[in-house]
Order: sequence, then C-alpha cells, then structure tokens
Amino acid sequence: LLRRHGPLKVMSWPRALWLLTLISVNQKTTVGQTMNTFQSERKEWSLNHLTVHQSTGALYIGAVNRIYKLSANLTLLVSHDTGPEYDNKACYPPLIVQPCSEPLASTDNVNKLLLIDYSHNRLLACGSLYQGVCKLMRLDDLFILVEPTHKKEHYLSSDNQTGTMYGVVVPSQGQDATLYIGTAVGGKQDYFPTISSRKLFTPTLFPLSLKSPQTHWLLFHILTSTTFTASPAEGSGKVSQHQRPGGRALRYHSALCVFTIQDINTRIKERLQSCYQGEGNLELHWLLGKDVQCTKAPVPIDDHFCGLDINQPLGGSQLVSGQTVYTENRDRLTSVTSYVYNGHSVVFLGTKSGRLKKIRVDGPLEGGVLYETVTVMKDSSPILRNMAFSLDRNSLYVMSDNQVAQVPVEACEQYTTCAECLSSGDPHCGWCVLYNMCSRKDRCQRAEETFRFATDIDRCVKVIAHPDSIAVSAHSVPLLLEVNNVPDLSAGITCSFGQQAQVEGHVNGNRVMCLSPAGKEVPQIPQGQDWAGVELRLNSKETGQMVASTEVKFYNCSTHKTCLSCVNSTFRCHWCKYRNLCTHDPSSCSFQEGRVNASEDCPQLLHSGEILIPAGEVRPITLKARNLPQPQSGQRGYECAVHVQGVSHRVTALRFNSTSVQCQNSSYMYEGVKISDLAVDLSIVWNGNFIIDNPEKIKVHLYKCSAQRDSCGMCLRAERKFQCGWCSGEGRCTMKQHCPPISPYASRWLNLSARNVKCTNPRITEVTPVAGPVEGGTLVTIQGLNLGLSFSELEGNVEVAGVQCTPQEEGYITAEQIVCEMAAAPQGSAPGPVKLCVGECRPELRAQSSQLYSFVTPSMLALTPGRGPESGGTKVTIVGENLGAGSTVKVFFGTQICELYRRTMSEIVCFSAPSVTRAGPVQVSLSVDRAKVPESLAFEYIEDPTVQRIEPLWSITSGHTTLTVTGTNLDVVQEPRVRVKYAGHESVNVCKVLNTTTISCFAPSLKAEYTADQETIKHVDEFGFVFNNVQALLTYNNTSFVYYPNPYLEPLSLSGVLEQKPGAPIILKGRNLVPSASGGARLNYTVLIGDTPCSLTVSDTQLLCEPPNLTGQHKVLVQVGGLHISPGEVHIRSDSLLTLPAIFSIAAGGGLLLIIVIIVLLAYRRKSHENDLTLKRLQMQMDNLESRVALECKEAFAELQTDINELTSDLDRAGIPYLDYRTYAMRVLFPGIDDHPVLRELEVPGSGQAGVEKALKQFAQLVNNKVFLLTFIRTLELQRSFSMRDRGYVASLIMTALQGRLEYATDILKHLLSDLIERNLESKNHPKLLLRSPNMLLRLKNPKITESVAEKMLTNWFAFLLHKFLKECAGEPLFMLFCAIKQQMEKGPIDSITGEARYSLSEDKLIRQQIEYKTLTLSCVNPDNENSPEIPVKVLNCDTITQVKEKILDAVYKNMPYSQRPRAADMDLEWRQGRTARVVLQDEDITTKIESDWKRLNTLMHYQVSERCVVALVPKQMSSFNIPSSASFPRSISRYGVDVPFRSTPTSPDSPHSRVPMLTPDLESGVKVWHLVKNHDHGDQKEGERGSKMVSEIYLTRLLATKVRQNTTIAIETLFSTVCRGTALPLAIKYMFDFLDEQADRHGIHDMDVRHTWKSNCLPLRFWVNVIKNPQFVFDIHKSSITDACLSVVAQTFMDSCSTSEHRLGKDSPSTKLLYAKDIPHYKSWVERYYADINRLPAISDQDMNAYLAEQARLHSSEFNMLSALHEIYAYVSKYSQEIIEALEQDEQAQKQKLAYKVEQIISAMSAES
Repeated sequence: LLRRHGPLKVMSWPRALWLLTLISVNQKTTVGQTMNTFQSERKEWSLNHLTVHQSTGALYIGAVNRIYKLSANLTLLVSHDTGPEYDNKACYPPLIVQPCSEPLASTDNVNKLLLIDYSHNRLLACGSLYQGVCKLMRLDDLFILVEPTHKKEHYLSSDNQTGTMYGVVVPSQGQDATLYIGTAVGGKQDYFPTISSRKLFTPTLFPLSLKSPQTHWLLFHILTSTTFTASPAEGSGKVSQHQRPGGRALRYHSALCVFTIQDINTRIKERLQSCYQGEGNLELHWLLGKDVQCTKAPVPIDDHFCGLDINQPLGGSQLVSGQTVYTENRDRLTSVTSYVYNGHSVVFLGTKSGRLKKIRVDGPLEGGVLYETVTVMKDSSPILRNMAFSLDRNSLYVMSDNQVAQVPVEACEQYTTCAECLSSGDPHCGWCVLYNMCSRKDRCQRAEETFRFATDIDRCVKVIAHPDSIAVSAHSVPLLLEVNNVPDLSAGITCSFGQQAQVEGHVNGNRVMCLSPAGKEVPQIPQGQDWAGVELRLNSKETGQMVASTEVKFYNCSTHKTCLSCVNSTFRCHWCKYRNLCTHDPSSCSFQEGRVNASEDCPQLLHSGEILIPAGEVRPITLKARNLPQPQSGQRGYECAVHVQGVSHRVTALRFNSTSVQCQNSSYMYEGVKISDLAVDLSIVWNGNFIIDNPEKIKVHLYKCSAQRDSCGMCLRAERKFQCGWCSGEGRCTMKQHCPPISPYASRWLNLSARNVKCTNPRITEVTPVAGPVEGGTLVTIQGLNLGLSFSELEGNVEVAGVQCTPQEEGYITAEQIVCEMAAAPQGSAPGPVKLCVGECRPELRAQSSQLYSFVTPSMLALTPGRGPESGGTKVTIVGENLGAGSTVKVFFGTQICELYRRTMSEIVCFSAPSVTRAGPVQVSLSVDRAKVPESLAFEYIEDPTVQRIEPLWSITSGHTTLTVTGTNLDVVQEPRVRVKYAGHESVNVCKVLNTTTISCFAPSLKAEYTADQETIKHVDEFGFVFNNVQALLTYNNTSFVYYPNPYLEPLSLSGVLEQKPGAPIILKGRNLVPSASGGARLNYTVLIGDTPCSLTVSDTQLLCEPPNLTGQHKVLVQVGGLHISPGEVHIRSDSLLTLPAIFSIAAGGGLLLIIVIIVLLAYRRKSHENDLTLKRLQMQMDNLESRVALECKEAFAELQTDINELTSDLDRAGIPYLDYRTYAMRVLFPGIDDHPVLRELEVPGSGQAGVEKALKQFAQLVNNKVFLLTFIRTLELQRSFSMRDRGYVASLIMTALQGRLEYATDILKHLLSDLIERNLESKNHPKLLLRSPNMLLRLKNPKITESVAEKMLTNWFAFLLHKFLKECAGEPLFMLFCAIKQQMEKGPIDSITGEARYSLSEDKLIRQQIEYKTLTLSCVNPDNENSPEIPVKVLNCDTITQVKEKILDAVYKNMPYSQRPRAADMDLEWRQGRTARVVLQDEDITTKIESDWKRLNTLMHYQVSERCVVALVPKQMSSFNIPSSASFPRSISRYGVDVPFRSTPTSPDSPHSRVPMLTPDLESGVKVWHLVKNHDHGDQKEGERGSKMVSEIYLTRLLATKVRQNTTIAIETLFSTVCRGTALPLAIKYMFDFLDEQADRHGIHDMDVRHTWKSNCLPLRFWVNVIKNPQFVFDIHKSSITDACLSVVAQTFMDSCSTSEHRLGKDSPSTKLLYAKDIPHYKSWVERYYADINRLPAISDQDMNAYLAEQARLHSSEFNMLSALHEIYAYVSKYSQEIIEALEQDEQAQKQKLAYKVEQIISAMSAES
C-alpha cells in the first residue's frame, strides 16, 4: 500500500515510504467524535474507493453499482448508476461485444479503480462487469464521456474482489496522460496482463510502451514480488510471531514501518546490475511458468536506466529493510495516511474495529507515539485503506464498507488544563495562556507574543505563594504570588478563593499581591483534619479567564489534642503544655517555659517493659516518662485511666518528678473466662482531662491464670512471666498466694521453677488415624491432657497396639499432643489401645486410650475413568479396601504423583498429573506410609483433545446459544466448558460431550455491567475451552468469535394486551432478530402462547407466529438463547356467541332464582306472625320503662341536692410522682415510642461504625449551619410525600439534636415562625388561623390545615423550657385535677369492658342503664408486713376482681410512682377466711356465669364478698390449688349448676398455699364477655335487659355530679397567672409573646383579637392543652380510657376559655360545652388579664435570654445521644437528597459555602459504609 501526502520531517528522512504490515488485532476503544457522515445507498452495496479533488475539495466515492460525488461536508451532489447488469465473468469477449453462451445473471458492478485525470477534468472509474471495463466521466456531473468498445485493451480484470487492482495516472506535458495498471493474476493471460500501461485520450484507449521506468519498477516491485521487512526502531515493538511451546502462534501483531525511497531504489538498481551481468534468473516462475536465465549485456546501469527489451519482466526476492515505528497487538491496522504539521510527521491509522489512531513520528530512533484513539465507526466496521485529507488539512475523510466520515485531525478542546494539553503528545495542540484553553496556534489571539502560547510543558504557568499556608484565625493576610511563564499582566489581575467573589490583585511585574479571606469567608476545615486546601485563582482582566491557580492551605492547630501531633504538624503549631492546647500563636501560652516546639520536649510516657497485673490483684503501676509538667496553682493532680472492656477506671497517681509517675494501689477485673491475657489501654491524665502523650502505645496486660488452663499441663505451659502454677489441692491454675499450703513446709502449688515437676493423671482423648499398615511408618497423632511438660518425658514411653511408636519432636505440643511414628508390627498383630507413660511408669503417670488401633493391608481393585488426556487434570477414582488407613498416601501414575483430592476407607480420588512419556498406558501404584501396594491397575494417557471447527462463530450478548464443536478425543474431557474474555472480564458456560469428535456447548453470556453499548457487535479478546488441564485450548486462536446484539421485541400494544381473532397470526416486531452473520446457522426461537408453542416464521424485523387453537387471554413468552422476553399478553376472542359452559351457567342460574323466590315467600309469612308477638311485648316494656324513668329522675334529684363533695382532701401533695426530664421530654417529643434510638448509643451493623460516626460528625457541622438547616426544613415541607407525622418527627429530632445548643435552636425557630407568618399572610388566610394546634377541633374539621415543622418545634421548645415551671408550680394543680376526676369516677360503677362509667364528664362514656351496686370496705393485709394493721379499702360490690386489685394497689401504694408498683396482672387476690382457708378470686373461673353466648366477668357480688372481709394481694402463682372441703364457703356458689370439686392441700405457716376454684378451659367458640352492660351493638339481649335501657338524656344529670369545678378552676387559674407561689413567669413565655408582638407590628396587624389568638395558639392551646389531656407526659401515672375522655372535656373547656369569639349556647349545644357554660366567662377574663400582665413586664434582652438558654442546654446536654438523632435526621436527607441538593445549589449563600457539595460528600460517605 503506497501513499504519500507531502514530505516527511526533513531532518529525519528526506524521502520515505509508509508501509503498513497487517497481521491481527483486538483493542478496546476510546470514544471520539465525528463531524459529518455519508451512508451508502444500500447496506449490501459496499463502498470501495475514495478520492478528493485537490482543487475543488469535492469527494468522489466508488461503490458497488454506484459512483457518488459529495461536497466537502459530505453532502450528496451527484449519483451515477453502474449496475447491476446481466453478465457472466466467463464470457470472452464480454457480452457487450458479442453474444455469450454462458448463463447470465444479474451481477453487481464492484468499483475496482477510481482516479482523477486533472489534465482533462475527468474521472476514470473501472468496474468488475464485462471483464473490467472503465468509464471516463465528466467531473462536474459524472456525465459519461467515453463508452467502452470491443478492444481488449479496455478489459482490465475479471476479478470482482475489491483491492485487487492498483493504478496511477501520469500526466505528460503536451500529451495525453498515461494510465499504469497492476492487477491480480487470473483469467486469460492475453486479456489481463499483470502489469500494463495505457494511453488516455478521447475517444478511446491505446496500448503504450513503458516510458517511466522509476514508476514502473516501483509499482512492479512493491505490488508483485518484492518482500519488505522491518527492524524495530528504538522503543518500538519487534515485528515477529510469538511462539508457544506447542508450536502454535499465540498472537499476531500489526506494525507501522517506514522505508526510504532511496533504499528501495538502491535495491532495484542492484538487482538490475546483477541481472544484466548475467547472474541468476528473472525470478518470475509464478508469472512466466518457468525459470528464465538473465541475459548478460554490457549496459551501464545508473539512476536513470529505463530498461531494454531483454531481461524483462524482472523480479527480485532480496529483502528491503525498514524501521518499525509503531506496533499494535490489540487491534488490526487496516489503513494509513500522514502529513507534516509544524515540523512533526503525523500518521493516521485506521483499524479493523472502526477506530482511528493518531501517531506522532519524530524520527527513526524515537519511534512513533500513539497520542489519541478515536472511535469513528459506531458499528465497529473496519476502516478501508482509502483515507484522504480535506483541502485545508483540518479534517480527514475515513471510509468503511457502508459509511464515509469526516473526522477532525485534532480535538484540542478536550484538554482542560495546561498539563493535560501539553502532555497529550498532539503536535497540533498548545496552551493559550490568557484564554485558559488548549487550541491550535492559529486559533489563539496574539499567539506570537511572548508567553501567550505555550507548546512545552515546562512553559506552563507556575504560581508560588508566600506564605502557602494560613491559620484559620488569621484574617486578611497578604499573599505574595510569584507567577512564572506569563505574558504581560499590566491589564490587571483579580484573585478569588474557592467559590468566593473576585477581589482586586496588585500587580508588580510577575508578582501579584492578594489578601486572604476575612471573617466568616475563611473556609471550614473538615472533621478529623487540621487543614483544608482552597484553590486560589488568578483571573485576567483582559480576557476574563483564569490565568493560573494554586492551592493555599488554611490550617487549624487547635484540632490537635496531643502535644506530639501538634509539634509534628506540617504547619507552624506550638503546644502550650500548661493549657493543654495547640496554637499557631506562641504568645497565647501561659508561661514561656510552657511552650513546646519539638517532640522531645513534649510530656510523654516512655516504654519501661511489659506491665503485667493479675486480674483482681491490688498492684501499683509505675511508669517512666519525660517532661511531666508540675500542676500549677488551681490545677488538679495526676490520675491513671485504665479502660477495661468499655469501662474506664480512674485511679489517683503520684508524680515523683518529671520522669516518673505511679498509679496508686488498685485492682482491675475483666469479664470472660476464655480470655487469658487482655491488653487494655492506659492513659495518664492530669488536671481532670489533660492527657499525657503515649507514643509507645503502652498498655496494661491483665491476665487470669485460670482462663483456658483447665489442666495441669495447660497451666504449666503458661509463660513464666505470668507466675502461674497448678494448685493440686484445688485442681485449678492460680498464683502461689492463692493456693493454701498443706503445711508451712509443704506446698500444693506446682511450678516449672521447681525441679522434677510432673502433672499426674494424663488422659488420652483422641487418636488419629486408628488404622495403619503392618509395615509401619504411620504418624499417629495422640491428643489429650497432661501429656508431659517436655518431649524427653515421652521418649520411649509410647506404644500403640503393643508396637513401639517413636515420638516426633516437630509434632509435639506441650501437654496437649504427641505425634509418633509406628515401627513395623509382627504379622497377625491384634488391635490394641494406645498406652503411654509420662516420665516414669507409675500408675498416676500412665494413660490408655479408649480407641483401638488396628493393622490393615490396603489394596486397589479398580479405577475410573481408565484414560485421560496427556496434559493431566483427569479426576480419577480408585476403589479398594482399607484405603483410608495410614497417615501419608501417595498415588503414582507411572512416576508422576496423582494429586490427592479426598480419601475414605473404600476409595481415593485424585487428579492425574501431566504425562512425561507422552501418550500410552502407565502403571498405577500406591504407597501407604512404608507399605507398597502391588501394581494391579493401569491408566492410559491419550493425546490431548483438539478443536478443529466451531459452528457457528457467533452468539448474542446474553449467550446460551448452541455451539457445535468438532475435534478429536473430546470424550475424555470430564467437565468441558467454553470460556470468553471481553473487556477484562471472563465468562464461562457448560458443554456436553456427544461423542469422541463432537461436543455441544452453550455460548457464555457477556454480562451487562461490562457491555456498555448493547447495540454494537463485540469482538471478544479471548475465546477458548477449559478441558481438564489442557492449557493449549484455553485460548483458541483459529477463530475470531463475535457477539451480536440481543434481539429486542417491541411491546404487543400500549396496554400490554393484544386483541386477536382466532386463527389470526401474531406479529412480534423488533430488531436484531437475525444476526448479520455468515453461514447457515440461525437463532433458535421458541414462542409460547400460554404454555403452548406456536409455529414461527422469522425475518430481520419480525416474528410471525401461527397461534395454536386457543381462546382467552394468555401470556406471550419468547425464548432465544439465554433470553426470556415477554412482550405482553394476547387475548384471543371466541367465535361462538354462547359456549356450552355459558348455556349450563344460564340454566343453573334460572333454577337457583326460582328456589330463592319460594324461600322468600315462606320467610315473609313467618315474619308477619313474629311481628304480632313483638307488638305485645313492646307494650309491656313501655309500661316497665315509665316506672324506671320516674325512679331515675327522683334518684338524680336527690344526688344533686346532697352536693357530692370532691374527695381530694386525702391527697399527699408531697408525693406527686414527677417523671425525670428525659422521660418527660421523650413522651412529649416522641409520644408512643418507648425505646427511641436517641436514648442509646449509635449502633451500625457490620464494620462501618467508625465511618458512619465520622460522616455524622460532618453532618453535625451542616446541621449547625443556619443556611443548611433552614433550607433543609423548607425543602422537606415542599414535598408531597412529607406527611404531617414526618413533620412532627423531624421537628422533634432537630430539637433533640440541638438540645445542647438551645440559643441556635431558638434562632432557627424564630426564622421559621417568621416565614410561617409571612406565608400565612401572603396566602391571604385569616391571621387567626396561624399556629393552630393539632389538638384544636377546628383542625380536625379542616383537613387542609397541616402542622408545620416550625409549629411542632415551638411545642418542643416550650416543653424543654417549661419543665422546671411544671415541677415547681403548674404540676400540682394539674395532678390534683387528675386525682379528683379519678376519685369521683371510681365512686360509681365502671364497666371494665366498654370503659363506660356512672360518673363521667363525657356523654360518650356514660353508662346509660340503671346499675344496682353497694359500697364495701375491705380490710387488706399489708403486703410489706402482714403483722401490721390492715388497710381499709373502699370498693364496689359490682367491681371485677381486676378493678378491686387496682383499687387496693392505689390504696396501698398511693405515694409510689405507677412504674414502681406491682401490676394487677402479676398479683392474685386472696379472700382469707380464718388462718388456713384462702380463696383466690379471679375474673374468670369455673364459677363464671355463661348464658347463651355471653360470659359475665366475676365480681365481688358474684363471690358474695361482704363488708369488712379480709383480703390480701399475693404474687400470682403458677399452679392452682383447690378449695378444701372443710373451708367455710357459701353453699350458694353452686347455684350455677356447677359441682365444684374441692381437694385438701397440706399447708404450713412457712409456705401457705391458696386454694382457687379449678379453672376450666373455654370450650365454647365465639363467647362474648361482658361486665355491667352488654355492647350496644348486640341485639340479642333478653326482654328484661332491653327493658332496662332508657332514653340516654335521662342520665345527663350525672355529668353534673362528676364535675370537679373547684379543681378545674384552680388549675386554670394557676396556668393563667404571672406569679405562682413565688415562682416568676418563665422567661420563655415572655420572650415568645414579645416576639409575636414584634411580628404583628412588623406586618401592621393592630387587631388585638388577632394578637390574642396568636398567643393562645402558641402556648395554651399548643402546650398546656397537651399536658392537661395527657398528664402521663408529666407524671408517672396510669391513665384509663374513661379518665382520658373526662380530661378531653376539661381540655375543651380550656380551649374555649382562650377563644375571643362568643359562644351562644342552647338546648341543642353539646353537653360538654353546657357543662362549664357558666364558668367559661370567668376563665376568659383571666386569660385576657394574663396576656395584659405579660405585656407590661419588662422586655427580656437577647443576651439574658441566650444566657438562660445556655444554662438550660448545659443542664440537659447529655440526655440524648446526638449521633443517633443525627442518624435519624440523615434518613430524610437520604430520602430527599436530590431535592435538597437542588435547593442548596439555587441558594446564593449555600453556593458560597459549597453546602451542596458537602451534602454529596456526606451521602457518599454514608453510602460507602452501608
């Protein structure tokens, strides 16, 4: 391939020829960009040739059946048809001259030659039709100027393959141009000469003798016979074939070689001279058919010799050598072109995979440098040899089979930095300094001026900053920047740090002065680092672009907490040892001598040997140190902190001097009996928290002698430093002082320090193996306890089954294990145990195993398989007897060892080794220890399997298509697999052996993660087979396996269901259905309609499915290879209107309808009869009801007149059970959640704890950033999925996380409230709607009102700050109110099932029936002291047993918090009659009354318990005891028809047992339980029960009896008082009310009702109502459902008192409002006075408020775990990360602080850890 485009680099080669040696390829691409493209008219009409007109720039394309003329930007201008035509290449002369007898067919016309004749402005286009005739066409419009005639000079080639003809048009001045043609050998010799010349003129072509010898010889030698070789240039690869041991080439390369024209001409000249001297022959046997001798002729041969009639044609076989400048072993090179740019030779190489490689060639020694690879052809089609430059040399035209692309010769703009640009190697690119871009020189303004355009990487702009680091506390520091390699900067420079605004820089020559940021603009340093780098950019005022940048480091010394890390910092940090802090300002240290600048001056601990302390022993710890400071006045002394298993133990320490310190006597313990030695951290602390550096990481080693040393031998094995010994008297390992001696002269403590120490009672626990050959040599492993303390004690003392066994020292583990080698045993030796002695053979030093060792003879019987490949790897199973015996087993195949896989007594499995004797049988032998098993088996090695053919050579991306592999010896492969490697990833799939020569494989799949482009053809890097151990086939090079894109099927319809008529074909449309692969193989499709396959017709774009005879809706499933695609479902409609099943259904429906009509008529008749009976019963009930109404009215009148007193006088005010702060706060913030994550340490699953904590600490900084937190909250509230529950939860989490920073939390709250007010006013809502509490009834009626985060935070804010006020003032009246309501309700019956009561404030919870009851006083035994006086308890005889237990517990434990009391469910109620008779009373037992399906709970009335009976609460017993027959028990208990069995149980005063009626299980199903009233929803009560119900309004007077007016009034009066028992008004209330007044003034709201409403919504309705309704938030009490209903009424009254609107009440008003109707006006006046009093109080300054908030934060800073709270908040950041980041990116302040980037960093860190 010859092509020249201008001279090469002059200093390298004056004249050179680029020659491309093409061998083989595969390489991954770098994505590039093309400009314009042109596609061939039809895919099968490939493009052949391309040429560019050197004057107009137009492109001419020769293709199959077409000639195209294109503009420079690849726009089609003219198209000329050249075929197809009817022809046959065997027609001589061609069809256009005379008729031909050969059969004719439509034949494509392949373009063979495309040349421009510039002298006559015409185009020469030669094709393959009619023996290769040419056409001359006008360049402008491709009009045919000359048609071919009958002369054979017009026939150039009969070959229809492109690339087999080459030609050149040589113009002659004043004459017609000459066409030189070289073509392939073929056809008739007289028709097609290999080398010929023709004269071009109009109207025909004539033969012409050769006139240009140099061109003739050049063409002749390059294209026909001359062979070129290339030697590698320095730094380039060698062009050769890589050989493997087997002789097969492993991989080929492509190479770019350079040959000089001078060398080629010299070699031609030498060949001419030798031939004309008569030496040798013409060397053209392949052309002439014989060897022709050279003819000697005395002719002078010089550079201009043109040849004679003799000695031609002449060939030559001598090699021409050139230089290799570039080699490619991944992708085959297919085309080459080059040109010279700015003195550099630039070469462009096209590849087989459609890429363009750009190479800079600087000379023969330097070789070529690949600097860029561009993907041109997206379909990976090869680039053809024709490439041409545009006229301006700015772009290159590249061609494949069906596409022409215009590619820019450079893409400098892709490089964004000077270093990237100038190190890219692209000779076109340089750095335009003031415009901060990479470009060609002609595109950079004023590039000729000094330093404006850089081409050398050393000329990139460099900036040196003085200083290059600044302390964060230093503001506005002047920085002197020395800028090198820059042009004139007099136009001005601006400086900018990070994202901050630009500031003016002062320029002086090449120096620029900038000021560092001031104040808040100083960047924040990330957690855990002591510095942060900020990019300082210098921007040119002339261009507005960055000229250069450098990094300036901002450091913070105070992040260093130890002296050594401080002084060893890379920055100028100093350590103040008396203040224990690191600073950049040494003057801030207290004393001059307190400054430390060097590590040797730091206070630090020195290594002084290992510190060993027995656990539990009292010992001092003495440590060496250096520079220990003497505590100054007011500073505390030294302490030792020992950190054991998460617990820190502090011990007072004594500083002797600056070099020594001692921890005083103390003992240390740790948990765990399996830890013998525990290294724990030790810290020396002074002045409370000043830690002395511990650079040596000195630890204290705590140890326990007894841990994991359960035997004497294990104990004495312990290292001597522990001073452990065996206490024989106690049988444990201990220290000497803990082992009591037998006498003052005799000790039980054994230690290795004593002489002749032995552990008695050795024991053998396990022996392996338990069988071996008689010949011996078996290594027997004996494990046990106390097996000697030294190896010498066992030598000669071990025998196995009576045979001597020699101990081996290398296998001996002191006291635990002995390994001994068996001697040969006499024939017929019987099995026996292992016996040993430790030292002496005394009874206490002997041991014998329970296992028996036996002697066996191994033997081999058979092996499978019997043959395998000579490369080995065959898995062979040998079957025999006793094969598991012995310790060392070796299997030999000939002389090679078979690698052992596993063995049992009956078989051995091993992998055969490669054969050393090639193919053939080998003997199989076996050795077991010293025994040799006779060679009775043979294994045959056969030749390795080979692969000869694979069909097909392609698959689809998902794989699993069938590949048929043909070869030899394939049946010996046990688990054949096929493998491919693509993009560095390997995939494997299975094969199945069919016979000796054939296997069937499933193609491996290319996984989606490394096939980025799913629509392209992929050439795999490696393809091969895994055949046992056959290495030669791992990479199979005789094929180039390709993967086509997966077939894609479009959905059947938009809805997913296709409606079809029966029998109509189903058409599945798609793409890639038929891969464009050669050969007969096709994809095997299976289409299932439901479970039934259908017959298929497959085309490129659709599958035609003939469906089976089905109706109904069925899923369509397409299976091909590894793909299972479901494009949807098909619904096939039925033809007939009524099917047989439908007819049967209609008949069955009609019959069923007739039966229903008959049943309805019968039911109607029966119902009318029942109605008559019901009418009579109703008349009787009405009479009964009248009398009951009269009785109820009279009773209610009497009850009101006797004025029931409120029973609160006996309350103990000192015993109010307040909750602690943490529990109180949790119940307000997170109601209903007992174990919230903020109450415990953060726990992260896995090993990511430290990473998550680090990320959360960074997140804490963000939360403490006001801009972030406000943006975070506002963004969440804008999300639709952010529910009301989420708002409250996030508000509580934020307040929890900011518990330690209440000043900041208050500031955030004020901002959010201000935003809320503005939004409320902007939306034109009524101002009174602001801050409405979720407790208010209005909010329940108006679902559009949702609580914001700010409102919930306000509630929590008051909860934090009013806790003290609650305890000191407001809590008592609220608690009294609760107790009063509870007592008043318990005076009357309460239904334990429905929760209804006789005395209730809530109409909904009122018992609306007449209940007969009586008050009883029971005597309760004091549970704490049964001998103390009994406690009287008032109960009702209608109370259930559980209610009685609750009342007794209230009386006995009345001053005890509810959580500390026993639970009623855990106690039994005993009714005591005398000393021994005790009956356990229960809600349900065998005496429980059951009527129909209703079961009534047992009450005191049921058991007939009377006044002053003695009862006792005892813990619940697990077993029940029966009542003795002698007990005094009422006989009437049996009136329920149940015979109660009684049984005597012996009792004693020490353990009195109670008796209880024996319980029977509920055998009934669906039994309903009731207490006082049956559920109103059930209508199956008896007549008497129905009659007892009356109109509900009759009972409303009971509401007045329950009204605890006095307590309600006291509570409300206390809450609306500015002075309470000397307690001042909480600052929070005044502060928040003033804030609301300020907001009203700011927005011009002067309506006092609006201000009143805001304050009411803010505090009373948002906080106090919550406390009134939920007293369990404040007190440790139990609130029942009936109490909750009553408190809701009080809360409603409280809300009405805060309202400014007038409520007109009448008979239709709710009873809850009527109840306090007369009191509410008084309450309202108190509220108005309260607000007025607060308004008159002096305002609170922000300073006082912040001091108050700081104090409150300090008091409760450790209540909650901040990291856990942040972790919960982070869940919302993660859920709405995209929205939060977008909001931060739009906020100007957030942009300056890079908050969005910080959020992304935290999300990334958290994701990595999870």
